Amino acid sequence: MATSTAATVAEYLDSLPAERKASLEVVRKVILENLPAGYQEGIQYGLISYFIPLERYPVTYNKQPLSCVALASQKNHMALYLMCVYGSPDVRARFEAEYQQSGKWLDMGKSCLRFKRADDLPLDLIGKTVAATTVDRFIAEYERARSRSAR
Repeated sequence: MATSTAATVAEYLDSLPAERKASLEVVRKVILENLPAGYQEGIQYGLISYFIPLERYPVTYNKQPLSCVALASQKNHMALYLMCVYGSPDVRARFEAEYQQSGKWLDMGKSCLRFKRADDLPLDLIGKTVAATTVDRFIAEYERARSRSAR
C-alpha cells in the first residue's frame, strides 16, 4: 500500500497528479457533505482519513483514533476504505446489493473500493453509507467486532 508523508489533507492532494487530485476531491466532497457530526478529517496512516478523535473514544486496540472512512492514491488505482462497511456483515450485504443495482463495477476487498476515476463509483451510495454511520453507531459496531474477536 502506498502511503504519503503529507502532514495535511491539502499537502496530500497537492502531491498528486491533476487527474487523481480531481477524482479524490470529488469523492472527498461527497464524504464531507455526508459525514455525521463527531468525525474529524486528517491524515492517518498516510491516507486522508475520517476518524473519531481519541477525546471522544480513547479505548482502541492500537491507541489510534478509530478510522471510519479513508481515501488514498495507490500505485495502480485510487481507493476508498469503508471500515463502516467492513465491520458489519449486514451493512456490507446491503452495500454490495445497492452497488450492484447502480450498474457500476464493484472492485472491492474487505474494506477497500478500488477505482480509477470518481465516475467509477456510485457517489450517491457512498454518501448514503457515510451519512448512515454515526459516531455512536460506528463505536457500537467496533465494540461488537472486538467482543467477537476476543472470544
